[in-house]
Order: sequence, then C-alpha cells, then structure tokens
Amino acid sequence: MTLCYGSCQSCTLICHFNANINPMKKTHRLKNDSNHNITVQKFATKTKASSSKRFKNKHKSKEYSKPISESEENLPIPQINTTLIAFLDKNPILSRIFYQIDALDLAPRLLGKFLRRDDVVLQITEVEAYRPNDSACHGRFGKTARTAPVFGPGGHAYVYLCYGLHMMLNVVADKEEAGAAVLIRSCAPIYGLGTIQQRRGLKTEKPVLLAGPGKVGQALGLSTEWSSHALYTVGGLELLDGPEPEHILVGPRVGIEYALPEHVNALWRFAIAGSSWISAPKKTLRPL
Repeated sequence: MTLCYGSCQSCTLICHFNANINPMKKTHRLKNDSNHNITVQKFATKTKASSSKRFKNKHKSKEYSKPISESEENLPIPQINTTLIAFLDKNPILSRIFYQIDALDLAPRLLGKFLRRDDVVLQITEVEAYRPNDSACHGRFGKTARTAPVFGPGGHAYVYLCYGLHMMLNVVADKEEAGAAVLIRSCAPIYGLGTIQQRRGLKTEKPVLLAGPGKVGQALGLSTEWSSHALYTVGGLELLDGPEPEHILVGPRVGIEYALPEHVNALWRFAIAGSSWISAPKKTLRPL
C-alpha cells in the first residue's frame, strides 16, 4: 500500500500502491527528497508526478474549524487521483455494526483504521477507551447538552472543546444510551500533508504534527458541529477499514487524575507498537 501526502508548491504527488508492504511493521518516519516528493520510510513506495483533477465534493461539507495561523481559504485545493480512488475501494467505510460493542473492545480495533475528510486521510495509531460508569468518562454525570452525543448510537462522532483550545475527536461506542466512547489520541498522515500542515500551522513532517488528540482534531478541521455525525456514512468525516497491527501497546490513560484510583490505573490506552506517531508519555506503555 502506498501513501500520498497531497501537494507542494512545485509538484503534485501521486503514489502507487504495493500490496506486499505491511504498514504496521515499521516505525513511520517522513522525509523529503530533492524532488520535493514526500515519502514514509519503511512505509511507502517510490512516488512519481502525475496529472490531477480538481476535486468537486458532491456532499455538503460542514464548516471548518479556524486554523491557528492561516485561513481555510488558503488551504491547498483538494486533489483526487486514481490511487486515492483505489485506496478508497480497498479500504471501505466501516459499517455501523462495527461500533456496537463495548468501548474497551472497540478501542484496540480502531488501531490501523483510517479517518478521512475530503483530501485528508489519517491512520489511527493511539486511542483511549471510556466506558459507562467510568469516573473519567464525560457521561459519568448523565446526559447534558454537551455530552448528549456520547449517549448516541455507536459509530457517531463526539467532538468537544478541551481547555478552550483543542477539538477532541471521540468515536461513540456500544448501544444507544450506553454513554461510552473511544478518544482518538494520535494518528499518522496518509494523504493531504499540505492541508494538515496548513491547518496545524506547522511545516513539519515529524510526529509532533499529529501526536496528541487536539492535533488530530485540528488536522481534520473539526469543530463541535461535527458531534453526532455518523462516521459510517459517505461524505464529510468517514472511518475506513484498515490493517490490524501486529503488536499493540497498553497503558493507563492520560490526564485523568481526578478519576477513581481503579480507573486511573486501568490499562485502557492502546497504541500501535513500533510507531513513532504516539503522544507522551510513552514510558507508561507496555506490550499487550
């Protein structure tokens, strides 16, 4: 499988897929070559330039969140090509049944899956599970105007604003009214690197770009308006099937010191072993 990171000022990149490469085996590191082609070391095959057409989105898209430094009007024009079409055919949208399970079971199954919004595709590398009756879960105080989406049916998005700065993307799990979700903590870039960098306000290709839940929300251009959006429908924000990781790391969740001791110490954080695209702290993670 080959990855495409969008376009730069001097060229448009199109990558060819190689089904013999397992993206889960090696650490994902990015680098630039002299021709401005962006590749993922141990993750992607060679790239070559090709013509592309402007992408016309047939689906009504929700409003972008505001980027840190530049307006959405300055984002690169989304590009579509035959390899992206092949990628979407090979990695179909997950059905709603996929999400109708306990959050603790759903969390590790989300690793390796792909989040897509228009020209941006991210691969999920780190998650956290939040269950019903969990003293760290937003649903612990019952349904409110803010937390109502987490009580919806599995397969919907729950996006909330953290510290007045960060948009946090969660995937609602379990049956309706369960009040459970999985937080997307980190991702690796697959398509649309230029758009990701523009939204993040960072011209880097290192894990700092997407290692952290607020960074993922910003890279996808999310706002709280995306809460209750069905991730199993075509258009807008989609969750696509992807390869299962060979090895998984587990550890306690981050930043929940207010919760009960049994929930603070619960090993409900999951990450792809060997990936660089994991947020801090990493020392608390261990092989599953």
